[in-house]
Amino acid sequence: MSARARSFGAMAVAYERFRPGYSVELFDLVTAYAGRPARTALEIGAGTGKATRLFARQGVTVTATEPDGAMLAELRKHVPAHVRTVRAAFEDLRSDATYGLVYAAAALHWTAPEGRWSRMAALLEPGGVFASFGGPVQLADPAVEEAVRAARAPFLESDSIPSPDGTPPGHAMQWPGTELQRSEWFTDVRQSKIERRMTMSALDYVGQLSTISAYLVLPAREREQVFGRIMRVLPETVEIDADLTVHLARRCPEP
Repeated sequence: MSARARSFGAMAVAYERFRPGYSVELFDLVTAYAGRPARTALEIGAGTGKATRLFARQGVTVTATEPDGAMLAELRKHVPAHVRTVRAAFEDLRSDATYGLVYAAAALHWTAPEGRWSRMAALLEPGGVFASFGGPVQLADPAVEEAVRAARAPFLESDSIPSPDGTPPGHAMQWPGTELQRSEWFTDVRQSKIERRMTMSALDYVGQLSTISAYLVLPAREREQVFGRIMRVLPETVEIDADLTVHLARRCPEP
């Protein structure tokens, strides 16, 4: 996984262009769960700042952390000036400051499992909220999805990321909710879904694939070949399902 986790910087501009952003519906969901507006937030693995913008524009004082220098440079082009940015991996963050909200947008699976939740709790105020959200971008038409899978097969069996704790896809509670439920540091674990459907050109869909780690770690020649094969089986425009699965949990109060 580490090579995949380190692969995004080379495609920072494409990541910003092709990855979907986040709507105010997500902010409202997190705020309703918290029961009050968050004043301060720490973002883990902020990427190019798509979620950073959402929370910062709603008046939250955001500290955005990102370990990749190229991704962080792209983020700084797009976020409000008052956002504090820090180049750091989650594992290197110091807990000398705490926040009302700590969140990760399509990034938590890249963090090390050892000590993940005790470290997360140390970054939160007692009663503070943790949020994780993300989900795959999938072709809505099963026939088109199967054609793309067949085109990809000689190079990649799958372009998805398996559940970090092995939770099967059909399980009622998905990761990281499963880990949060077992953690002594968190309570009131909830899982919600925000439905997103969009239409994009075949070229933009392949552009989005070009930002996915499974393709990024392929040799350049193979990557070019697989994208060419996929383009040939796509219609001119494609319908996309990009539902967000949102996990929320509350830091247990101090004993």
